[in-house]
Amino acid sequence: MLNPFSPAAPGCFLPCPPTPASPDASEPPSPDELACSLTVPGEPYSAQIARGTVRSALHAHRLDPVAPAAVQVAGELVAASWYVNPGRSLYLSLRHREGALRIAVYDGHAPHAHPRLAAHCEARRRAALRVMSAVVRDCGGSWGFGESREPGGGTRTWVSLPVAGAVGYLAS
Repeated sequence: MLNPFSPAAPGCFLPCPPTPASPDASEPPSPDELACSLTVPGEPYSAQIARGTVRSALHAHRLDPVAPAAVQVAGELVAASWYVNPGRSLYLSLRHREGALRIAVYDGHAPHAHPRLAAHCEARRRAALRVMSAVVRDCGGSWGFGESREPGGGTRTWVSLPVAGAVGYLAS
């Protein structure tokens, strides 16, 4: 009987080449390599999961000084998304690009076609994000929300938090 993993066997499977060693495995990744995303349940406790994940990802990429602002923003984004669309999964994305943290949450709450319902829903979302809005403003950042381009639709709420401004957050 032929071993299907033997190079002499017809239609054989060859082993994968070894993974090349990284230049310096002891060196932590740079901030520019930060790209982290996860899906959390649409439940109240998910804000805690988001805060812990963001804190850990920032630490791993040597961005600890921005953690107080970024952790607050991520927790508020997830909590507000749960509030407007309870019970459905939420997708959190964290990236570092061009000197800013980009945090986004996607939820399944589709925009309303009726103008009054859309205005009411927007006011409700903005009210749920009052604290986050103040943090973003204090850091010199920007935020907004709109229709998600992801499959399945929904709403994307995003924040751009300049690292230089976030480092000074909570400084006395």
